[in-house]
Amino acid sequence: MDILNKYKEILTNGLKSDYPDQDFENISFEFPRDRSHGDFSTNAAMVISKKYNLDKEIIFNKVTKVFSENNDFTNIEIAKSGFINFFVKDVILYELLLSIIKEEEKFGKTNIGKNQKVNVEYVSANPTGPLHVGHTRGAVFGDTLSNLLTFVGYDVCREYYINDSGEQITKLAKSVYIRYLQSLGETKEKIAEGFYPGEYLIDAGERLKNKFGLKFKDAIEDDWLELFKQESIDFVMDLIREDLDSLNIKHNVFTSEKSLLNDNKVDKTFNLLKKKNLLYEGITAPPKGSNKDEWSEVKHTLFKSKEFGDDEDRVVKKHNGEWTYFMPDIAYHLDKYERGYKKIINIFGADHSGYINRMKAAVKAISDSKADFEIKTCQLVRLSRSGKPIKMSKRSGSFIKLSEIIDEVGSDAVRFMMVSRKNDAQLDFDFEVFKNENNDNPIFYIQYAHARISSLINNASKKLNINEIDESTSDLTLLKNTNERNIIMLLANYPKIIEQAALFMEPHRISFYLRDLSSAFHQYWNLKINNKRLIILDKDNINLSLSRITLLKCVAITIRSGLEILGIKALKEL
Repeated sequence: MDILNKYKEILTNGLKSDYPDQDFENISFEFPRDRSHGDFSTNAAMVISKKYNLDKEIIFNKVTKVFSENNDFTNIEIAKSGFINFFVKDVILYELLLSIIKEEEKFGKTNIGKNQKVNVEYVSANPTGPLHVGHTRGAVFGDTLSNLLTFVGYDVCREYYINDSGEQITKLAKSVYIRYLQSLGETKEKIAEGFYPGEYLIDAGERLKNKFGLKFKDAIEDDWLELFKQESIDFVMDLIREDLDSLNIKHNVFTSEKSLLNDNKVDKTFNLLKKKNLLYEGITAPPKGSNKDEWSEVKHTLFKSKEFGDDEDRVVKKHNGEWTYFMPDIAYHLDKYERGYKKIINIFGADHSGYINRMKAAVKAISDSKADFEIKTCQLVRLSRSGKPIKMSKRSGSFIKLSEIIDEVGSDAVRFMMVSRKNDAQLDFDFEVFKNENNDNPIFYIQYAHARISSLINNASKKLNINEIDESTSDLTLLKNTNERNIIMLLANYPKIIEQAALFMEPHRISFYLRDLSSAFHQYWNLKINNKRLIILDKDNINLSLSRITLLKCVAITIRSGLEILGIKALKEL
């Protein structure tokens, strides 16, 4: 039951015949920040009176007439500001609780996606090393966003783009070859600067020794390079998949850059841009920070990305005929579009923010502006241990691996922390906090609320000395204290939180909400009335106990739903 949408629909249907030109998307029906202003409020009087040049009281009278028929409110009033405030009858809130019990895991679900296909690309880390905490934020954000979009009715494809081509892969293969020779005891050569000296490649060398023996010990580079490229990529992708599995992060599709090149999809896309007259030969300005005296003016092939909102045209093919990184990326997005994805979402790290405008320009060009293309950036994660920042570098080998953090604080803590703030805000991860079992640890605080409720429900029959608990028969009119009503109003807000989180692609709203709901529960659990601790299971008052069980079961259902979207399993005991 989405109580806000229910009343918004009644409001819209009741007013649209009188105000047919009004855009009702601009009219809100929501929870006011200040509860003294009512349970719900709408800006209808302000918006409609301005458009039709009418007195707000006229609109107010129309609104009260619309809602007089359903008799759900004790009072409807208009504030000086022009907001119309509604005070709902308790019986409506009791109906909400019963609907949550009935809907269970379906509570909060909507169909705003209408089964539209959407492609979400996330992680896409270069296959040169295991995932570190910098990759993790985008991985969790993308996976959680995919869960959320699925929950509201989209048909989501989760995709990973493997950058398995280019100079970085050559350097990786050469680094692995040295590890291979070391495993044979044939060299003490150190891996050169600019390559990949991390210890994680020792196992790659061992694997190749076991697979090929001495076959490539004295071989020339041409004999082993291409093979070692693929073997190295396979090895690192196995590491990455293990890391993703440890966080329960899933992908439906892994697309290879190399396959796009081999299948001539890059050539095809280049020819498409050429056919659209969006390419030209030109000379580019020297890169920022380069020595202009050493810069030679040569002609490259450029894409007219300025025509589509970019701040400059971009090189897609170098003077020597090589593709730039940008050209295969354009081909990749054409491939997505041709697979039927008109809604495409990319999750970028903060270090790729300069790539956004050119990518949006490219998608506009190849789709004739028909694709709904969105890029969400995830800002940096600052990780510290005992107050000391930890620097990460994949080539130096000194980075903190994701697996190390999971071993220390657990996957639930990592997943929750990565969506605990808006994706474009910098994140401080002090994982000492997540090792504590107290209120400072948000995921513990939320899981503790669910575990407490689960334990209470499991022991209820025995404590109350009754055979069976049937929430549908509980007398909810006994829920009269302020804390209980506040919890019900928080529950009523859950569908709106889900809808807004999905529409704005901001899953952190769910994290915030779960903390608020858990806080309200813990306050209720520890509540004292007339200096006496609140007794939830009172065998001397079975009816009141059953009503409170119903309320708390609704809290548990909602916590479980929210955590599931975050990719976290709700615990029944700690």
